[in-house]
Amino acid sequence: MIDVLVVDDDFRVAQVHAGFVAALRGFSVAGLAHTAARARSMAAELAPALVLLDVYLPDASGLTLLPELDADVIMATAAADPGVVREALRGGALHYLVKPFTAAALNARLTAYARYREALSGDGEVTQEALDGAVRALYAPLHGQPPAPKGQSPVTTRLICDALRRADEPRSAAEIADQVGISRATAQRYLAALAQAGRVVVTLRYGATGRPEHQYAWSPR
Repeated sequence: MIDVLVVDDDFRVAQVHAGFVAALRGFSVAGLAHTAARARSMAAELAPALVLLDVYLPDASGLTLLPELDADVIMATAAADPGVVREALRGGALHYLVKPFTAAALNARLTAYARYREALSGDGEVTQEALDGAVRALYAPLHGQPPAPKGQSPVTTRLICDALRRADEPRSAAEIADQVGISRATAQRYLAALAQAGRVVVTLRYGATGRPEHQYAWSPR
């Protein structure tokens, strides 16, 4: 059983997320915390394997709390600023979910996390093969999520896909690059791979002068 501590400043949201966790086989709710101080004390007392962590807490940022936790962390927050996302991932968060999200979205990440733990559950030194398997398990294709093309980061792929899903109209590579926090050339490379996989629809936008600009939109297929 994987114990999960749910940390969210909103009591009702915390209850909803706890319900998602409790409904998934193999997971249990260790507790609910609504402040950084309470989360810190509960994490020390209960030693959960996993923490669902909000960024916006009344007494401190979840980003400040993140490196203090002796547990794996999945961010579950309304903070969608690319800089915040990058800081959370640099700080050790395994996944990043932007609220509001569905039970299916959380379940997909929890299931991937369970596979990741299982892949690293053996005794003795970890082989490269086991390590590669654990990483594949953690970032395996989520529900509706394409795998990262060979040689590309699954984290960057996920951020680009999430940005396209949230967009209310097609976006250019430059706009996606700015939103995710990568170079335009990198964004174009990832978008081209996603288009080839059929997950992104490419159209052309013609301006008054100059070459037409490629526009990218998520394909629900």
